[in-house]
Amino acid sequence: MADKIVALSKELNRASFKCGNSILDRYFHQQVSRDLKAKLCTCFVLCEDGQHLVKGYHTLSNASIPRELIPADISKKLPRYPQLPVTLLGRLAVDENFKGKGYGELLLLDALKKSREASKVAIGSMAVIVDPIDQAAEVFYRKYGFIHLPDSKKMFMAMKTIAELFEIQG
Repeated sequence: MADKIVALSKELNRASFKCGNSILDRYFHQQVSRDLKAKLCTCFVLCEDGQHLVKGYHTLSNASIPRELIPADISKKLPRYPQLPVTLLGRLAVDENFKGKGYGELLLLDALKKSREASKVAIGSMAVIVDPIDQAAEVFYRKYGFIHLPDSKKMFMAMKTIAELFEIQG
């Protein structure tokens, strides 16, 4: 059976998910359903086709960031709006039993692809931002090309960069 990424649904087994970070685990077990109901985010899960075991998840939301946080080489090409629309990759986690198998990268690429597609047809977004939960997460995002926003813990990838990434992949 093949792995697939699908929208979170009630039949999936969230109770057994454990990534090793209590904040991310608690969010997935206790909060994500309320956030989905309130339309604060979307949540996608990685599972094996036909199985209910969650291997990992990510969440996406609309957000905005102050123009002054955007790197100068990018902001000089943009209109002078005080806030600019972005997509927030709020959470990304892989169950401890499945770490080291490339699932984090798979979830990240899925989040970037969904963000890019939405920015083309559904809602304006000039970048994806993340707010790494710890040093390991920061290293992970940096490995894939995210850059730090000045005077912020947030990291940033321009939608143009994401589009180029998927053009290269085909």
